[in-house]
Amino acid sequence: MKWRIEDIKVIIPIGGEATRLRPLTIETSKATVRLLNRPLIEFSIYELARQNVKEFIFGVRGYINYRSLFDIFKEGIGFSARYKIKPRVHFKYQPRVDSIGNADSVKINMEYYKIEEPTLVIQGDNIFKLDIKKLLEFHEEKKSLMTIVLKKWKGDLYEFGVADVEDDLRIKRFVEKPKTREEAPSDLINTGIYLLSPDIMKVFESDDIAKMREEGKLDFGKDLIPYLIEHGYPVYGFVTEDIWFDVGTPDRYLDAMETLLNTLEDTQIGGKRIDENKRIYVQGTSPDSIRRRNIIINKYKKGKLKVEGNALIGRHCQIGNSVYIENSSIDNFSIIKDHVSITKSSIMDRAFIAENVVIQNSIIGRHVEIRAESKIINSVIADDVVIGEGCEIVNSKIYPHRTINEGSKLHDTILT
Repeated sequence: MKWRIEDIKVIIPIGGEATRLRPLTIETSKATVRLLNRPLIEFSIYELARQNVKEFIFGVRGYINYRSLFDIFKEGIGFSARYKIKPRVHFKYQPRVDSIGNADSVKINMEYYKIEEPTLVIQGDNIFKLDIKKLLEFHEEKKSLMTIVLKKWKGDLYEFGVADVEDDLRIKRFVEKPKTREEAPSDLINTGIYLLSPDIMKVFESDDIAKMREEGKLDFGKDLIPYLIEHGYPVYGFVTEDIWFDVGTPDRYLDAMETLLNTLEDTQIGGKRIDENKRIYVQGTSPDSIRRRNIIINKYKKGKLKVEGNALIGRHCQIGNSVYIENSSIDNFSIIKDHVSITKSSIMDRAFIAENVVIQNSIIGRHVEIRAESKIINSVIADDVVIGEGCEIVNSKIYPHRTINEGSKLHDTILT
C-alpha cells in the first residue's frame, strides 16, 4: 500500500526524569523546557506539521510529564492557530498505563489508539530538520519494518546507539552506547527518529516481546532494535545531513540555541528584525509590545544597547541602558537593568536582572531574580531562584526555589 505523509501518526515517548538536563527538569518535562522563547518540543512538532503530519501522541509517563505537556498543548487548537496550520493538528496523550521503556510506550499507544498506519517515533529532547517524504519513500522502497534515521557523528559516540550498515543501508549490527571508540562499528549514530511499518504490531504481540516486558525492559536502543536485527527483520538506516540536536545537556542546549539563532528562517524565529544586516529579533504583535519594541530599537540605534552576533528578545521586555547582548535569547516579560552583560546565554521568561550583572555561557530559568553586581558563569539556575547582591556563581547548578545569600561565592557547586 502506498502511504501518504498525512497518514503518518507520530508518537513522542516522554517518560524519563531527564537527569542530564537537571535542574531545569525538576518541575517540568524536558520536552517543555523553554528554548528560544517556546517549549523545546515545539520545534520538532512544527517541522513535521508544516509537512502535513497531523496527528501527534505524547507517550507520557508520570505526572510532571503529562501536566507539562497537556497544560501547554491541550488538543492542538492553540498550536495550530499560532502557526496558521489548516486543517489543524491533533494532540493525544498516553492513558495512565505505565510503560517500561520508550518502545513499550509506542506499543501501548499503537494498541490503545488502534494505529494501522506508519508510525514515526521522535524524542522529546531532539530538534531536527527532516524531509518526511524522502524518508517515507526510502522506507517503502526498502520494504523496511523499521527505518532508523542515522547521522554521521564526529564527536564522542558513547552516549548514542551506533549502527553498522550494509551497502544497501540495511543495518546488520547495532551497538548501544559503546564504551570505547573501538567498540563502535561506525560513525553513524541513532538519532532516535524511527519510522515503523504497521506490521511492527505483530512483533509487539509476540511471545518474545511479552517475555521482555516481564523482565522489565522494552527500550528501542537496548532491547527492540538488537532483537529485530538478530531475528532477521528488515531494519534500515536513513542517513540525514540536516540539522539534528540532542538537547539533553545544558551545553548542548546552548549549542542548539546558537545554531538555531543563526539558521532559522525569520518566520520561524517569530520576531521582527531591528537591524537589516544582523539577526537581531524582538517579538510581539500587540500595541503595547510594539511600543516596547520601539523603545528597544531606539536604544539600539543610539548605542545604548549593543548586540553582537545573533539575539532574540521576547515580548514585553524592558532593556536598560549600556546593556551588552551577544548570541543570546531573552524570554518574554523579562526586565534587564542598566550595565548588564549577557553572552551565549538563555534568559527564560519573567527574569529580573539587576544592574551590573554579568552572565556568560549560562541558562537562567523562569521567574529568576539576580540582584546587582552578581556574576553567573558556566552555570544553570533553575526556576524561581533569587541570587543575592554581589554573588559569584561559576560552574554550578542551583535547583528551584533557592535563595542565595548576598556575597556568596559558589564554584563547582550543586545546590539541590
